[in-house]
Amino acid sequence: MTAPHDHTPHDSTPHDRVPHDHASHDRTPPGDDRTTVVIITHNRRHELLRTLDRLAELPERPEVIVTDNGSTDGTAAAVARHHPEVRLLRPGRNLGAVGRNLAVRRVRTPYVAFCDDDSWWAPGSLAGAADLLDKHPALGAVTARIVVEPDGTEDPIVEELRHSPVPGPDWLPGPALGSFLAAATVLRTDAFRAAGGFHPRLWLGGEEELLAVDLAADGWWLVYADHLTIHHHPSEARDSTLRRRHGIRNTLWFTWLRRPAGPALRRTLHLARTVPRDTASLRAFAEAATALPWLLRERRVLPERVERRLRVLEESQRHSRARKYTG
Repeated sequence: MTAPHDHTPHDSTPHDRVPHDHASHDRTPPGDDRTTVVIITHNRRHELLRTLDRLAELPERPEVIVTDNGSTDGTAAAVARHHPEVRLLRPGRNLGAVGRNLAVRRVRTPYVAFCDDDSWWAPGSLAGAADLLDKHPALGAVTARIVVEPDGTEDPIVEELRHSPVPGPDWLPGPALGSFLAAATVLRTDAFRAAGGFHPRLWLGGEEELLAVDLAADGWWLVYADHLTIHHHPSEARDSTLRRRHGIRNTLWFTWLRRPAGPALRRTLHLARTVPRDTASLRAFAEAATALPWLLRERRVLPERVERRLRVLEESQRHSRARKYTG
């Protein structure tokens, strides 16, 4: 892996800024130093700058780390110019979700919040998630409500999160989840590192599912918190067909890596019956099958207590409106 270039802004005050005097500095709200926000981006300069603008306005004033996954549209220069306070990592190529792992290595706070370059946290939500993680030591991840902009409507997945059938202990501050959404979740930093982060083979597209069950196998609970919010303004710069292909492939890989034979076969057959019958789906199945030697070497079936949670989710996944493989 190419060593990242770590952009650290100079300490000198830019000529176009007037330094605060001590009196005005004393009136500055203290912020919240429990959470670092991590973003990966690739050729979405305008969307990323909008997100960084919104994050800079948060009362928590979190540290932000951006991994620029090999952008060629001037992203790195724009971030350095408009947001010199942001820590910028430039690995020199597109690492996909592993760009988040790269950033988390540099996180010094107990919690890490992920968002995409086209999404941003609502004021108070980072602090609210940190409060839940502070209060509940066995809680590993908190997923927020997703509001789709510019209309301000809830993402269809929210209803499923809100009514998750996964059983959990009474102390959980919300519905227990079987997985999480990377663009809307705050995680315990040490738990993320111990579980290995995002797997490099999966790149992007449903990459959370494998990490989520490994967190659960380590004893962590995942929860949905309805009072926390993240805003998502979907970027037009996306290849939905490629994302679908990777999503199908990664679902198969996760299923074959962690599920027992019976459930794995059921889910594989369900996917084969329900995904679009086109070249993208065929390539997804072919890519998944080509990796069988690696899958057999790496296969580690989940503990029964975690597998039970996934079996409970099977019915809702089959009828989900939000989890369709389209594009």
